[in-house]
Amino acid sequence: MGKLSHIDEHNRPTMVDVGDKVATERTAHAQTRVELPAEVLAELDSGEIATKKGPVFATAIIAGVMAAKKTHELIPFCHPLGLENCKITIDVADEQAVIDCHCKVHHKTGVEMEALTGASVAALTIYDMCKALSHDIVIGTTRLMSKTGGKKDFVRDE
Repeated sequence: MGKLSHIDEHNRPTMVDVGDKVATERTAHAQTRVELPAEVLAELDSGEIATKKGPVFATAIIAGVMAAKKTHELIPFCHPLGLENCKITIDVADEQAVIDCHCKVHHKTGVEMEALTGASVAALTIYDMCKALSHDIVIGTTRLMSKTGGKKDFVRDE
């Protein structure tokens, strides 16, 4: 097993020193799936769900982008990044909201955590806005789908 990057030689938690790294273009794509029960799906109209709190998917997209930009405030050892792009899409397929979050930056460290945070908070926002319709909403798998830049690229085989 490889050494964990956030543990120093004395087995203490630490931030990774990226000072000697070269800034390159880094991208990441994360995805979260949210199972929507019949009561929620019944409110779906033209790709959106309208609630008293407002348009669910539009609000979830905004919340996800805001969260991605603040990832370093939520995850202790994440470096602050000035995201150059963060795009979230939400599509409904097979009784699930499929949330895709794509992030991009030119930096010395990657944007995987920002993409994962964006997708996760978008999912939580869907839950929050739809819980009056049903508490049977299930926030399912959140995973990294791909990343580029840094030591090695990654693409999930589907």
